[in-house]
Amino acid sequence: MIFLITKLKLNTFVSLVIVAFLVGLALGIPVSKISASVETGIGGQLGHLAVIFGFGSMLGKIISDSGGGYRIANQLIKIFGRKRIQIAVIIASFIIGLALFFEVGLVVLLPIIFVLAREVDLPLLYLGIPMAATLNVAHGFLPPHPAPTAVSQALNAPLGHVLLVGILVSIPTVIISGPVFNYFLHKFYPVVYRRNIDVSVLGHYKEFKLEETPKFGISVLTALLPVILISIATIYSFLISSNDFFSQFIEFIGAPDVAMLISLIFGIFTMGILRGTKIKEIRRRDD
Repeated sequence: MIFLITKLKLNTFVSLVIVAFLVGLALGIPVSKISASVETGIGGQLGHLAVIFGFGSMLGKIISDSGGGYRIANQLIKIFGRKRIQIAVIIASFIIGLALFFEVGLVVLLPIIFVLAREVDLPLLYLGIPMAATLNVAHGFLPPHPAPTAVSQALNAPLGHVLLVGILVSIPTVIISGPVFNYFLHKFYPVVYRRNIDVSVLGHYKEFKLEETPKFGISVLTALLPVILISIATIYSFLISSNDFFSQFIEFIGAPDVAMLISLIFGIFTMGILRGTKIKEIRRRDD
């Protein structure tokens, strides 16, 4: 598959299907049944993941377009100050990275990081590395992002367990790939840490006035709500073994599909309707 994608430049999905057929032949599956097997596999995976991916991308878009991500980053940076600015960047990137896909989080955070680096007279890369490392870790380790969600489905692992373990693994990974790597790169290859980089290289981005963005607390809650709901259900199932109505209710709201739906509806109200945004405008954001 890597050969088809990198060398022959074939479409990723086409390459995947071709390899699936070749693997079917290699495993001795009858030729007449390979097509049905591939179709069943694709349909079975997408049936569960499509709802999570769809609602997750909608929630991320609402948070991004409303300025919620901008508010989170700015507030954390004010709290931690210049000396601990990398910690602020990591926490902001982690919160935003839970709700937004990597590329969306990058678009949201890069302009903020650029302005911040200019204001405190730091190289852009000094803040950019921890940001990119954290967004990558969140995207690669934590549901409801595509890869960890798909892996949990393929291995039949509860999504809540994957989320909790992923958070634990994320902490040392972010530290090593962010501040620690930053320290050694700056020490041995300082030439790349340049100041006064032109912001136009970042492309077009939406500018916000801080007073027009949602409040910090509600922005964080909206971004973290899927994680909170899934985590509550997972921890509750560990601590209490019961089949009463309350336990069933906790399990219901902690199911990934339901948690994403609840979070999306919550985000529509907190990031949109309650701030005077009409539902038609919110629909355009989702699109």
